[in-house]
Amino acid sequence: MKETAATPKKRKLIEYANGPSLEEINGTVEVPKGKGFWRTLLAYSGPGALVAVGYMDPGNWSTSITGGQNFGYLLMSIILISSLIAMLLQNMAAKLGIVTQMDLAQAIRARTSKALGIVLWIMTELAIMATDIAEVIGAAIALYLMFGIPLVIDVFITVFDVLLLLLLTKIGFRKIEAIVVALILVILFVFAYQVALSRPDWAAAIKGLVPSAGTIASHPTVNGMTPLSGALGIIGATVMPHNLYLHSAISQTRKIDHDDEDQVAQSVRFSQWDSNIQLSVAFVVNSLLLIMGVAVFKSGAVKDPSFFGLYKALSDTSVLSNGILIAVAKSGILSTLFAVALLASGQNSTITGTLSGQVIMEGFVHMKMPLWARRLVTRLISVIPVLVCVWMTRNLSPVAEHEALNNLMNDSQVFLAFALPFSMLPLLLMVDSKAEMGARFKNRLWVKICGWVSVIGLTFLNMLNLPDAFADFVSPSMASEAHMAAYVAIVLILLLLAWCMYDMYKGNQALIASGMSRDDLLAAGKSADEMVKQERAEETAEDQQKKEDNR
Repeated sequence: MKETAATPKKRKLIEYANGPSLEEINGTVEVPKGKGFWRTLLAYSGPGALVAVGYMDPGNWSTSITGGQNFGYLLMSIILISSLIAMLLQNMAAKLGIVTQMDLAQAIRARTSKALGIVLWIMTELAIMATDIAEVIGAAIALYLMFGIPLVIDVFITVFDVLLLLLLTKIGFRKIEAIVVALILVILFVFAYQVALSRPDWAAAIKGLVPSAGTIASHPTVNGMTPLSGALGIIGATVMPHNLYLHSAISQTRKIDHDDEDQVAQSVRFSQWDSNIQLSVAFVVNSLLLIMGVAVFKSGAVKDPSFFGLYKALSDTSVLSNGILIAVAKSGILSTLFAVALLASGQNSTITGTLSGQVIMEGFVHMKMPLWARRLVTRLISVIPVLVCVWMTRNLSPVAEHEALNNLMNDSQVFLAFALPFSMLPLLLMVDSKAEMGARFKNRLWVKICGWVSVIGLTFLNMLNLPDAFADFVSPSMASEAHMAAYVAIVLILLLLAWCMYDMYKGNQALIASGMSRDDLLAAGKSADEMVKQERAEETAEDQQKKEDNR
């Protein structure tokens, strides 16, 4: 039968994609015009919540609670500084998307070669899978704690969150934002309730927000952690590369007239309000986690910092810090609420991780998959190391099994140190540029200075942490070899970063020289340098044809 106009076109599993970022939801959310501040802010609220999820996922929990247990309120300042840097970078990402109408992956790919685009895509995919490992562990443990289902089965159950994603794709992006906000409020309520019962020393907590030399000291060592390693753990779990790609894409979901510069400026302004408010909530949640480590438990009482240990400690009256907590703990509500918050955190990350993966796949290699298929592939790959860890520790004691899973979750974050500079530095270069952003939207001088200090500082600290992170993967007898491998990795990162910066500079110069617009780049699906080469090749062919004609 011949295909008619009414016959729907059969969609392939993998398709070519070179249109607007997340085309199905791009420019689909209406925003009011000429209305008051609060009504307009409500219309723009939502993308910031999806971004904030990455700053309070299961990977953040262990570092914050353990840091509080070991050093009291000392590391509160690290949570504050990390949150401020996150606000700065996320605001830049949102502005890039709104002003240029390209997400970060598209913008980088437009200025770099195809080979580098593939390398950056693979690197960022691995970083997303690394964060997914933490989500698998968190969700599986939450199911085990709440229902007593064996861990191996729980790991497989997490694969079926793809069904949740299928449902969400049918209800509209605005409702997805609302669901994410609701889950964030559940997490906030759980920890606010537990901290309120513990009656913390608020004066000491506020004092801890002021940075001191002791915050980054290499001594004392408490339960194998120093203030410096604790600070690096919090920083490493906070700023994640996929969040920058995600924000640059979902900031474009609001429907505005890009030919009207004032509307663009309004969109930038309210997107930044949304981002800052939601990341402030993430700061409060992470602060509550650290305060929980200090005030809910007796100092040094929690010997097992894994989610299993924390769950058990919340029902163990011998380790809790005051009579009110002990009375409530006897009912089991403290531990149950902890498991519920853990499950909510994992489900939130499912939504944002899948959208981020789609953004980088479309932007770097111009490929597109249905969200459910993309989620299924990513999750199936991510469960492999978790299943291997559970199988290898099956004959060990429960504490050893819990410790192995906790170490896997923490070690999975190491790869973020590889991918982070390749999103931060290109982002900063583009939003600092008048040629890219225009005089009105390029970064102001103080923002530029803060941006470079933050990016260089974060990159340095992540690299500084790599030798010890590599050593955690091996036995103590092989620590020197692990350190050597880490130094080799650092050199490779720097070389790859130099390649990226060179390609971006060359592509940007070609773009300026040719006078091509961003729309030209998107329409062609090529980098600026590739388009210039193509134009030159066409000109050469025309010249040769003219010579032939003259003969």
